[in-house]
Order: sequence, then C-alpha cells, then structure tokens
Amino acid sequence: MTGDKKPGTHTGQESMTAVLWFRNDLRLDDHEALCDLLVRHDAEVIPVYCIDARMFEPTELGFRKTGAYRAQFLIDALKDLRQSLQELGSDLVLLRGRPEVEVPRFAQRVGASEVGFFEEVTSEEMAVESALRQACQRQQIRATGYWGSTLYHVGDLPFYLEDLPDVFTQFRKKMESQPSIRAPMDRPSHMAPLPDWLDVGEMVGLEEFGFDEGASRVDARAAFQGVGGEQAALARVQEYFFELDTLRNYKQTRNGLIGANYSSKLSPWLALGNISPRRVFTEVKRYERERVSNRSTYWLVFELTWRDYFRFLAMSEGTKLFKLGGVKCTDYVWRRDQEVFSRWVNGMTGIPFIDANMRELACTGFMSNRGRQNVASYLAKSQCIDWRWGASYFESMLVDYDPCSNWGNWQYVSGVGNDPRDRRFNVVGQGERYDEEGKYIKMWVPELGGLPRDAIHAPWRYGESELQRRFGVVLGEDYPQPLEGPETKGAQQLRLA
Repeated sequence: MTGDKKPGTHTGQESMTAVLWFRNDLRLDDHEALCDLLVRHDAEVIPVYCIDARMFEPTELGFRKTGAYRAQFLIDALKDLRQSLQELGSDLVLLRGRPEVEVPRFAQRVGASEVGFFEEVTSEEMAVESALRQACQRQQIRATGYWGSTLYHVGDLPFYLEDLPDVFTQFRKKMESQPSIRAPMDRPSHMAPLPDWLDVGEMVGLEEFGFDEGASRVDARAAFQGVGGEQAALARVQEYFFELDTLRNYKQTRNGLIGANYSSKLSPWLALGNISPRRVFTEVKRYERERVSNRSTYWLVFELTWRDYFRFLAMSEGTKLFKLGGVKCTDYVWRRDQEVFSRWVNGMTGIPFIDANMRELACTGFMSNRGRQNVASYLAKSQCIDWRWGASYFESMLVDYDPCSNWGNWQYVSGVGNDPRDRRFNVVGQGERYDEEGKYIKMWVPELGGLPRDAIHAPWRYGESELQRRFGVVLGEDYPQPLEGPETKGAQQLRLA
C-alpha cells in the first residue's frame, strides 16, 4: 500500500471517508485495499468503478482493445460485485469517463479525504494512476496504492526488482526456497450504507460499448462458458477441486483441447481479479490436506508462479514488454503481410491444427494453453509475422486477457523474451500428439470431418485427386491450400492406406 511510495508500504493516516476505486480487482475476498480502508475509515468507504471508453477503442490494426467476450465477462463481474456490496449494506457506484479525471472529481464531491486502489504495472495503466495521483494531490486528497494481483507480494521478493532473474526457472527456485506467500484476507461482514442522495449509476450493457446484441454469445462447443464475477470464480474452484476431484490429474490433462475440465479454467477470473492467486493457493493447500498432494497440485501453483513472473517482468522491463525487439532487444526481421495475418486470424492458414484453434478463439474468446503456444509459434516463427500483431489480436479476443501474461508469453514463444532457447513448434507434430484422432480439428474445421487420422493433420501431403475421390475434399476450394512455410517445404507426398 502506498501514497507515493514503493509498492507494499504505507503509513496509517486516519480519516472519515474514502473512495475505493476498483480496477482489475473485482472481488471482496482477499482485498487488502478494502480491508485496510474499512479499518481506518469507520464512517464510510464508497466503492467506485469507472467505465473508460478507451478500453474499447480500436487499435492500430483495427481490433477493439476489449472485444465482446471480455466485455460481457466484465459486465457479469460488475453485476456480481454490485450485488455482493449490496448484501453488505453498501453499493457500487458506476462512473463514466477517464478514471484519472472522474474518480478524483467524485472523491471531491463526496468529501473523501482518500482514494485507495490496487496498483498496476504496465504503461497505460500506470499513466492513468500517475494522472490520478496528481489530480488528487491538487485537491489535497490522499491517493493510496495497494498490491494485490500476485501470489507472492512484491514487498516479499528476496531480491531487488532490477535483479529479477532473466529466466523463469531461476525465479521459481528463489521463490520456492522461502515460505513467503501471505495468507488471504477474509471478506468483510458489513459496510456502511452509501448516502441517500448519491446516484450509483445504471449498470452498463454491451450496447454501451457499441456491440450488437448477441455479439458475446459463446459457441456451444466452447471449452470455457463461465460468467464473470467472484461468486462464479469461487464456485469454479469448489467444482474443479472438490466436487469433480479433477485437480489430482491436472498435470496429466492440462494439455487437453476439448471440454471444460481438462484444465482449471481459472484464468479469466484471475485476470479480472474476481479471485486472488492467494485464495487459489490456499484452496490448493486445503485440497492437499483433504485429498492428495502430488505433481498436479504442485503444477497448478507452478502456473500461478509463471503468472507472477510475467507481472514482475513487466515492472522490471517497462515498455520493452511491447517493443518489437522484446526484452532481449533482438533485431530479427519481421514481415507485415496483411494477407497472411488475415488468414491466421480467420483460421484459414491451411494448417488444420492452427485453424481449429483460431476458429475456437473467434467463436468463444478462449483457447487452450497448448493451442496458444502453437498459433503464436506458427505466426511468429513459421511465418515471421510481427509478433505484436498476434498479441494485439489476443488482447482483443481473449476473455482472460492480462497484459503481462499475454505480451510476456508472446515474447517468450517468439524468441524475443525470457526464454534461453529460441524455439519453433512443429505445429503439425503437435496436432498429431495432442489431437491424435483429429477430434478437435473435426470439431472446429468441419469441412475436414471426413478425413481419416492419417490425413487430418496435413492433408496437402496426400494426392489431391485421391483426397477428392475418396473424401470429397478439394484443397483450394473446400479447404485452403497451406501457406508456404517450414511445415510444407520438402514434405514427401504420401498415399492414404
């Protein structure tokens, strides 16, 4: 918690009224800012969320920064937060406009002496924070930042941020060597009611963001069909861990492609702060006490640690997270071929495993971790397209978009990030390994539904006349010829059995 200090430090100034500015922390459980302000402001804490139109503006490539799937997830979470606050006796005030303008203005109007919020680490969010602090300072209102988005608290790092290890494994080993995960804070049991004269604002709908009705409707084939909000997040933990008892097999199933339970699917709720990593960790430990402690329970915490690493990396490297050369400052030559990129976006590359994953993303706002690594590698390493184009498209589409994890992972796979190796996935081989029977491909690329398993992953390897004669598939008409790349060069033509 900070005034204008280092994250994780605070002073205990007392006052009567505070504004709590919610951002990507839409929950009441394990919320240090809420708990601290309630203790120090006996009379009133006023919860506020500011709807910022900049979140929905088009990027340079023409994609909205926030697409319909994540917009609906946000709406669900705001509704859930408002209901939870009402149950405690309070409410959620919805403002419209730029938070750095509207939140200080609102704080002055209600006579607040303090604005509390969770701090972010990437450039756009930090610029808003800085402007808000300055506006509060001009109005003699204290701006207090808190830390609450990671498993390991920034104040507990066993090294200075500038000494963050260059490789994740080194970071993980340092963090695992000390028991430094703080216990989560319980949600409050009650809050003071808001003033009767205060207009809390109408709940937002998709139309306010300029989306057509039905734009966020998720395809029935979707692996993720959850709704936003803290209650849904807690229910998912209970279901995945305890009711279905699927956590015990997480490591074995996490590379799956079909269905709700091959992985925890907690990432959308974590990204929006509907549940904290510390709460997830605590529930993992409860599961280990009550059920089993094994490689799967460790691996879920392992993934939370990866998430932390990307956030601390963003703090350490600043705008390098978004630069073409990445944190390595590489000088690779990248292509900016709009036609190739469009075929990738629309799932028409001619590589069935890539196309299936991209079509799932377009229809649902979600893609498996295995799929994300492959489509990123294909775009950046096989086609040498500017990796930032892919990261920008993911920013728009993913329901679980988090800037640190998204841009950090894209750098990692593209060879400009914190990976000691410069890797390229064999995307055909990956499909054969993780979708051996071709069920996932057939689900999302139905025009190939009649192909046998020995043709489904690379139909161009087989004689076109034979494909047409036996299965009615004409490459270039029913399904695209593949883009030129390492997957197609030097491939020996095969015959179907």
